Amino acid sequence: MSTRPNIAIFASGNGSNMQAIMDYEHLAGEVVLLVCDQPDAYVLERAKEHNLPSFVCSPKHKANKQAYEQSIIQALQKYEVDVIVLAGYMRLIGPDLLHAYEGNIINIHPSLLPSFKGLQAIEQAVEAGVKVTGVTIHYVDEGMDTGPIIAQEAVEIEVDDTLQDVEEKIHAVEHRLYPLTINKIIQEQ
Repeated sequence: MSTRPNIAIFASGNGSNMQAIMDYEHLAGEVVLLVCDQPDAYVLERAKEHNLPSFVCSPKHKANKQAYEQSIIQALQKYEVDVIVLAGYMRLIGPDLLHAYEGNIINIHPSLLPSFKGLQAIEQAVEAGVKVTGVTIHYVDEGMDTGPIIAQEAVEIEVDDTLQDVEEKIHAVEHRLYPLTINKIIQEQ
């Protein structure tokens, strides 16, 4: 990998984790592209604010998942992307992208995996009545939130915490831990 690898961020929504990565002053890589599957996502506005090129591709406009991922791979190659960082990207990565970027796709998840995989992980934790949840950063494999764990940090749930309180605690940890972990991974490669 080059001294300063190129990073693509994949996001589907608000983009607060992308913002945290972009704001991190000591990032060892350079974010060169946003890949978004939702043409109305707020993350696209965040990308504009950073003069970050965006590739918007809706799977609805492609024949199948393979065609969808091949179009993404072409965009990634155009920007010479080395590392993919998922930051609220709400799609499972398929075999084409997994093969093309094997070992170089990182995801963040708002629970202490393997607990509370998939969607609404924070709500799942609150509804289950657990006293501790957290944030997990992991490599992406073919499963849903099943890849090798890179980093985790616990978040305590207090008796009087609302769902919003827990979400705020989780996001605070995500926004600090994700850029640090990405940086560490890049420096170790």
